[in-house]
Amino acid sequence: MTDLVTDHAATGLLILVALVGGLFALLVRRRKSEGSVDDAVLDAVQRLSKAAPAMRSGLTEEAADQAAKHLVEMLKCVAIGITDASGTLLSWDGGANEHYEDLTGAIDLAVRNGQRAHIHHTNLSCDQRSRCPMRTAVIVPLIPDGQVEGTLIVVGGVNSKRLIRAADEVAKFVSIQLELAKLDESKQALAKAEVRMLRAQISPHFLYNALNSISSLIRTDPERARDLLQEFADFTRYSFRTSGQFTTLAEELRNIDRYLTIQSQRYADRLNVRIKIAPEVLSVVVPFLVLQPLVENAVQHGLSPKPGGGTITVVAQDNGNEALISVEDDGVGMDADRLFADLRDAHKTGSHVGIGNINQRMRSVFGDEYALMAETAPGAGMKVILRVPKFFPGVRPDLPKFGVSEDEQQDSPAPDLPSQVSQSR
Repeated sequence: MTDLVTDHAATGLLILVALVGGLFALLVRRRKSEGSVDDAVLDAVQRLSKAAPAMRSGLTEEAADQAAKHLVEMLKCVAIGITDASGTLLSWDGGANEHYEDLTGAIDLAVRNGQRAHIHHTNLSCDQRSRCPMRTAVIVPLIPDGQVEGTLIVVGGVNSKRLIRAADEVAKFVSIQLELAKLDESKQALAKAEVRMLRAQISPHFLYNALNSISSLIRTDPERARDLLQEFADFTRYSFRTSGQFTTLAEELRNIDRYLTIQSQRYADRLNVRIKIAPEVLSVVVPFLVLQPLVENAVQHGLSPKPGGGTITVVAQDNGNEALISVEDDGVGMDADRLFADLRDAHKTGSHVGIGNINQRMRSVFGDEYALMAETAPGAGMKVILRVPKFFPGVRPDLPKFGVSEDEQQDSPAPDLPSQVSQSR
């Protein structure tokens, strides 16, 4: 689905470029007497760039108000009106608003038929016919993704074919913005679904075994049991939080530290951990729950089947414009071709779904060039490598800290994590 969303967005962008070009041609021919060609094009670019963000939020009254005021100035028309799919007026910017009621029949027809309507002022009842600024009205349905969601009303002071064509082009432009808004919403819904899937994959066996390990210490070592119970509570609270698609590397590392602390109680000296973190990458923003599934995979599939256990090594280092993060184990490993096949068909087979999910999320957020890299062989363990850009448009952390206000969150220091130090359990 993610690839489909990306393809639609790319197609929409190409169509948008073509539509803008068509609008430029119309505006240039219309405004030669008002200024140079360059001035007309520059003005159109500015107006479109201001109108576009509003419609990307969907067809609401606020978005319609913002878009209408820029569109009416761009077209130099009498008024711009925008309605929803029921014909209810969301915004009207300009004059002749008393004629909206006269246009409702044509609006309903445009919504039902999905076709443009053209109304002449001479066919309307008007008490101020000679002084009325309106001469014609063009009503064009807004049809993002094949479904009528509203109409665009362009009221002109002259009756010309150029106004009709301009109305058509602007309606296509608005429809594309609405379609992109839907795609943005679908992409966000997909990202949330992927996080929910990762939460569901946190092993029930881990939760059961963690509570078993803690309960076994209640009588013999109550202080240790209390510490582990706090780690378990913090781990589950973070992993099952409901807000945010992104977090910082520091928060992700803190959560896997909790996970490994809990697992060390069960595996004892069969689980060794080495963590090496460069402090300059702690603030890098990463997708939520991007590391814990990799560490859990290393414990369950790498070290648990190996007699005597082994070592997990987590490294995060500075790599210019990127952070380079690796999760490595010296466990049983597997055939590389089989791993890649499992990742490709994870949605069908259920094998290594956590890693496959992370790979898909990395590609979806940052691009295909940020897909996971894996090194493995039978008996040689496994190493999974992530490259994360330090800065990326639209990617910012959302860090709910339970029991802490937003103001305190902004002032709180970075988590106390080991930097450039190896630690073992």
